[in-house]
Amino acid sequence: MSKKVVTLGEIMLRLSTPDFKRFVQSDSFDVTYGGGEANVSAALCNYGLNGTFVSKVPNNPIGQSAINHLRRYGVDTQFVARGGDRLGIYFLETGASMRASQVVYDRAGASIADVDASEFDWDAIFEGADWFHTTGITPALSDKAAALTLAALKAAKEKGITTSIDLNYRKKLWSKEKARKVMTELCQYVDVCIGNEEDADTTLGFTSEGTDVTKGELNLDGYKSVFKQMKEKFGFKHIASTLRESHSASDNGWSALVYDGNEFYHTKQYEVRIVDRVGSGDSFASGFIFGLVTGMSQGDAAEFGVAASALKHTIPGDLNHATLSEVKDLVKGDGSGRVQR
Repeated sequence: MSKKVVTLGEIMLRLSTPDFKRFVQSDSFDVTYGGGEANVSAALCNYGLNGTFVSKVPNNPIGQSAINHLRRYGVDTQFVARGGDRLGIYFLETGASMRASQVVYDRAGASIADVDASEFDWDAIFEGADWFHTTGITPALSDKAAALTLAALKAAKEKGITTSIDLNYRKKLWSKEKARKVMTELCQYVDVCIGNEEDADTTLGFTSEGTDVTKGELNLDGYKSVFKQMKEKFGFKHIASTLRESHSASDNGWSALVYDGNEFYHTKQYEVRIVDRVGSGDSFASGFIFGLVTGMSQGDAAEFGVAASALKHTIPGDLNHATLSEVKDLVKGDGSGRVQR
C-alpha cells in the first residue's frame, strides 16, 4: 500500500501573462490553479503516493474547477470543505534576464480564510496517514486559518504522524512580527522544517550571515549555524533549505542543504534555465518528503528533492509534472536534455 501524505492549505486561481508579457501589455491571461500545499499533493501523487489535500473552496463553478484540476492528477479531495465567498486569485508576470517576475494577490476574503477547525473530521482525514504537511502561507491568511493549522498539527502529532512545514514567508500577507509569533508556536509541533535563508530569518529570527543571493554568494557555514540554532530550539528531526543563486530572472544556481542534528549534507548544484520558477520550493518539499517517507537516507531524499525541483523550473504552471523516472534519471546524472525516442 502506498504511503499517505495529507496536506493543508489554500488553492488559488492563477492568471499569468503569456509570452513573458508585462501586465500592462496583456489582453489575456493563461489560467491554471495552484498553491503551496496543493502543489505538494499533486507531485506526490505523480510519484505514486496517496496525496490528500485539505482546504476550503467556494461552492461555485470556480471552486469546483480548482478541485477538478487537482483530481485530474490523482489528488484525493474528498475532505475539501465547501463554502465562503470566493477563491483567491494571484496574477503572475513572468520575468526574464534582469527583469524580475511580479506577483499581485487578490485573495482577501477567500473561503479558506473564513474557516473553522470544526469543519474537518481529523480522525477521518488522518486515517492511515503517514505524513502531514503545511506551509507558513496558510496561517498568514487569517487568525482562523492560523487556528486551523495549529489544530491540524496537534491532531497529527497526537496520532504519531510525522509533520512538516515549509516556512514560506509572504510579506504581502502578514508582518514579520506576527509571523514570528504564530510560526514559533506552530513549529513546536513540527518534525521536519523546510525553508530558505529569508524564511528562517523572517519567521523564526535565525539569520544566515555572509549570504547575499543577489550577488550569487552562499555561505554554507552561516546556514549550518542557523540549522544548529533551529535544532536546539525546536528539536526538528530534519531541517532543509533550498539554496538559490540568482544570476538573473532566467538563470539560477539551485541546490539544497539538509541537517538531521548529526550530519549536514549539501546536494549537487544544478544550473537551471528558468521557464517558470513558481512552485519550485514546493517541488523540493514534495521530493524531500517522498524520499523520507519511502525510507531514503537524508542525503538521498535531498538529492531527489533538488533534482525534482530543478526539473520543475522547466515546466510552466504551479504543478511539477516531472515523472518519478525522470527525477531518478537526473539524480543519476542524465541532465543532457537529449530527445527521448
